[in-house]
Amino acid sequence: MNKIIKLDSVTQFNTERGQETLHPLVTVLDQSKSKMIKMSRFFSGLYVVFLKEEKCADMLYGRGHYDYQQETIIFIAPGQLAGFDEEDTLIQPNGWALAFHPDFIHGTSLGKHIHNYHFFLYSIQEALHVSEREKSDLLDCFYKIQRELVRSIDRHSKKLVISNIELLLNYCERFYDRQFITREHVNRDILTRFESLVDNYFTSDKPAMIGLPTVAYCAEELHLSPKYFGDLVKKETGQSAQEYLQNKIIDAAKERMFDAGKSISEIAYGMGFKYPQHFARLFKQRVGKTPQEYRLMN
Repeated sequence: MNKIIKLDSVTQFNTERGQETLHPLVTVLDQSKSKMIKMSRFFSGLYVVFLKEEKCADMLYGRGHYDYQQETIIFIAPGQLAGFDEEDTLIQPNGWALAFHPDFIHGTSLGKHIHNYHFFLYSIQEALHVSEREKSDLLDCFYKIQRELVRSIDRHSKKLVISNIELLLNYCERFYDRQFITREHVNRDILTRFESLVDNYFTSDKPAMIGLPTVAYCAEELHLSPKYFGDLVKKETGQSAQEYLQNKIIDAAKERMFDAGKSISEIAYGMGFKYPQHFARLFKQRVGKTPQEYRLMN
């Protein structure tokens, strides 16, 4: 297996592809002009956005591999592992690439809210597939950033480059919203599997062994990243994944209330709560009554 390379700088990113560095902290590359690169895995210190225009080698992305079959855009954030597993193989990059160092956006509006672009934390099966029209909008952003980098740097340069990066990311956010809609049947299937997962969880010994189910646990069981799962639930139900999960927990608790042979504390412990008072507090928040009041009412 290849040695993992640290990708620390824009210059390193450009040099590997045989392209000129116009700015030390940000670059946009037409990958058709890049030289062939050796397959390797890298630990990114940069934000990287790849627009792939045709099929290429299977790329390691998150915890799996992605095989590009159409126009696809993926996002890599600092601290993520990406690249290729094969050794000593050269490939020709294609499409476009945007890479920028976190220092480039420090102190800017983008730097303050880039964490809101959750797709930087999505995983392999959650890549964005774009139509021809959508690709045209994205390419226009790449072109504008590239043209600005070719100009002589002045006091407007950074602001204009960052505004176009932000525009590109906003387009991607819009296109992801569209993808959530066009894949509604897939999303509904995920929610169905999520509900079954929670139901089966409380009929197993897992509550006693590992406590309450978490959003991260459910996302992993559904083979999704927590951020993508959270966004999917929000768009489908209007609730956060945490709220949706808590409602499922309360639904399970209501069923157990009819077992008169168990105390409220026993029910709480049996569901994975560490402390009965935490269960009582959550129940009151969601139902409007304490567990004891609900039991007496029913």
